[in-house]
This record gives sequence, C-alpha cells and structure tokens, in this order.
Amino acid sequence: MTSAWRRAWPRIRHWLYWTHRWLGIGGCLLFVMWFVSGVVMMYVGYPNLTDQERLAGLSPLRFDQAVVPPAIALDALPKDARSRPPRRMVLEMQGGDGASPVWRIVDARGGRHTVSARDGHVPGPVDAAQAEAIARAFSGHAGAHWAETLERDQWTVPQGLNPLRPLHRIEVGDEAGTELYVSQVNGEVVRDTTRSERFWNWLGSVPHWIYFTPLRADPPLWHDVVVWLSAACIVSAVTGIVIGILRVRLRRRFRNGAVTPYSGWMAWHHIAGLVGGFFVLTWIVSGWLSMNPNGWFQRGAGDAAAMAGYTGVGKSPFPWPLASLPAGEGEAAAREAVLLWFDGRPLLQLRDAKARVRVVDAVTGEPAVIAKDDILRAAARLRPGYAITGATLQTREDFHWYGHHRERIVPVWRVQFDDPARSWIYIDPASGQVAGSSDGNSRLRRWLFNAAHSLDFPWLIQYRPAWDLVMWLLSIVGAVASASGVVIGWRRLRRKPRPATAMQGAQRALQRP
Repeated sequence: MTSAWRRAWPRIRHWLYWTHRWLGIGGCLLFVMWFVSGVVMMYVGYPNLTDQERLAGLSPLRFDQAVVPPAIALDALPKDARSRPPRRMVLEMQGGDGASPVWRIVDARGGRHTVSARDGHVPGPVDAAQAEAIARAFSGHAGAHWAETLERDQWTVPQGLNPLRPLHRIEVGDEAGTELYVSQVNGEVVRDTTRSERFWNWLGSVPHWIYFTPLRADPPLWHDVVVWLSAACIVSAVTGIVIGILRVRLRRRFRNGAVTPYSGWMAWHHIAGLVGGFFVLTWIVSGWLSMNPNGWFQRGAGDAAAMAGYTGVGKSPFPWPLASLPAGEGEAAAREAVLLWFDGRPLLQLRDAKARVRVVDAVTGEPAVIAKDDILRAAARLRPGYAITGATLQTREDFHWYGHHRERIVPVWRVQFDDPARSWIYIDPASGQVAGSSDGNSRLRRWLFNAAHSLDFPWLIQYRPAWDLVMWLLSIVGAVASASGVVIGWRRLRRKPRPATAMQGAQRALQRP
C-alpha cells in the first residue's frame, strides 16, 4: 500500500461506511419487499386474460351469418386506418343472447376497430347495459352486473390497453369474486381478475414492480423512479459487500473464534450479506437492466415492408365466403378465425375453446401444408440483402426459446441471418407465421436479465420443484440479510444522541470560527 493510499484510506473507509449505512436504511426496506413479493410472483402472476380464458368465453362461430367479406369490412374503417394492411383481422362472436359475428381489426398503428360481419355497420361505443350482456354471455353467470366505467385502475394500468379505454368493470357474482373488464370502444372482454389474484398481487407484482396506479399511469415517471431506486440499491449492495469482506476473518479469527466482529442482528446482517451478497447484487442489477436504462438494449423497429413481402398480405382479396370448413361441435367448435397470409397464400387459423389450433387453406378448406423450402424461400425476404446461414427445426425448448410464464410454439423453425444484428427469426411450421425473433442485443439481455433475475435456465425450470427450491433458498438468505438491515437501521434512527462531555464541548467551541 502506497503512502498516498494509506493517507487516503481512512477517508475512503469513512465514506464507504457512511454510504452503506444511510442508503441501506431505506434500501433494506426495498430489498425485503422485493424478496418477499418475488416469491409470491413465482406462483401468482399479474392479472391477465389468457387466450384459453378468452376463447372459452366466446360463443361458437356462425360462419353462415358472416356474409360481409374482409375487404368490405376494411373499407368501413376510417380513411387513415385503411391506408395500410391491418396488423390483425379476426372473426368472432359478440353479444349476449343472439350474438352476432364481428370482425375485430387492429390497424397498422395499433388502433382497434369492430365491424359487423352480418351487415357491415360499425357499432358505436358499448354502453353499460351492452357491457353487462357481453359479460353475462362470456362468463355464463346471469347475475353479472355493471359496477363502473373507468379509464384505468390497479389491474388495467398496462399501456397495451390504451386503445381500448374507457373500460366497463363488471362484477360477475361468482364464488371466485371474478371481475371482467369490457372495452367501451369495441365490446371486447380484455381482462379478468379474481378475488384471490387481487389479494396476492398486492403482496406480489404491485410492490415488486412499484406498480401503483397513479405512478404507473405516467410511464416515463414510473421508469425513472424504478431506475433511480434500483441504482441507489446497487450502490448500497456493492458497499455492503466490500465492507463485509473487509470485516470478515476466516483465518486469524476474533477472540471468541468468530469470523465476524459483530453480534446479534449485526452478525446476522454481516454473515447473511456475505453468503447472499452476490445473488442480491445480481438480482438488483438485473432488475435495473430490465428497465433498459439509457436505451442500451433498444431493439430496432421492425421492417413493415419486409414483413409484408414475406406474408404477401393484400396481393389479392381474401376469399369469402369460405368454400368449406372442418366440422366441429361443443368445445371443438371454432371460437375465432384469424386471417393469415403466407407467401401470398391466404390461410385461416381456427382456435377452439381450449385454444387448440387448426390452420386451413382459405380457398379449399383443407388443412394447410407448408414445406421447409416454402418457408426458406419466403424467409429470405425478411432480411433483404442478407443470407440465411442456418435453419433448424426445434422440437424442444432451448435457452433462447422457452415457455417459462409464457407460451412458446414447439416445434418451430429457427432461421438465422448474417445481418449486422445477427437476427434469428422463429417461424411456425403449421402456419408460416413469424412467431418471434431475437438479435444479438436481445440475446445478451436474456443473459443479463432473465438468467440472472429469474434463474430460468432450461435445465432448472424443466425439473420443478428444483427451480422453486433454489429460488426459495436464495430469497430467504437475501431476506434475512435485508430484514436484519431494517432492524439495524431502525435502531440507528431511534438512537438518542449522546450528551457531549465538557472536553468535547470545549473542543467544538475552539473549532468554531
């Protein structure tokens, strides 16, 4: 150690302890909250209307009543919405008794539109009585009743619902305490919650993500609050690890044979911090990175022209009425029909009440068959000017394509390109649709966030409860280190200042100017 470093070390150590002490007093409260709420989130996710729940609530499709062709439905949209091919066009039933088929259309800018497939008119805003009827038919409970109409509440804060606001909240009246949210814009049921979900989310997702309605309603403010709170906690964790290492003795132990000079809560804080400090740090750093600070992991905008060239959407009118469709009854009857295009070929994706999928040729009604050569020929248009370097049919999940807390199509084609972004495109072999994509940035983020934060390694999550046991163990260690810090901080804040001695008072008087 140089003489300059020796002279500077007391001041450095002072600021090290000071920073950890005062950041830790608030930071440990956040750490305890994050560890406890993280365990809850392992089992109860944020309320969301899953595809299977949504499809189970829809009435079986009546294709014989859907006499308005897709092209005519698109012509009924406002001029700015029909200027480019839609992102999505779906046929489903809407309403209570006497439900009728409607076209659900998402335009190129994300706007939501509904057009009657029976007569081509554009329905007006859905009022409370209509929302009640929709909710009764969807839930199967005649006692469902309107509660309120709102812009957002605690369970509808995500920005993805913005095109569908305002929302009608409908209380179903079942034993689970289910509540449905029906869009006033187009009558879609867009969210459901149960009493149990709402309770556990107050202990899980809401505190973990700092997802309180007034704050989350302002996305930039919410982003900055989470980023800066996480950054302060990172500093607290780093300084704590450094101090913990400085104060531990593994060989030349303290007089009582202990490795720590502390006792009581301080000893718990020191030892638990040493054992779990690395995981605490990786969790908070990975959580901070998930907010994409400074736009480090920003993905490039999708090439709409390249995607249109791949699908061939709009090259010719979608054939309507359909020639024939596979018969289906009960739960096997189609609940929605999604219009698809692949390489200029019109397809229809039918999904039943259990979200089972059938893809048929829209011209013949026969099951669609898409060969590997067809996919590779069309996929070359997704990255114009770059070559395909590999194409693999994945029959199982891997480190980058897996379904932990989300759905993933398997088998799936993974097509790799030699473009600067090192793109991988995942394509559904049944429909030819792009099911997902990744680039070098997103794969790096997968290591820095998903792997570090959720420990969702395929070899671990596929053998639950092994993943649960690891997460519980690490969370308990982290919670002990944090909770002991809370106790120490509370005692520090409650400590009364010691009265100054006569000598100390004289010294302070001499130091005053």
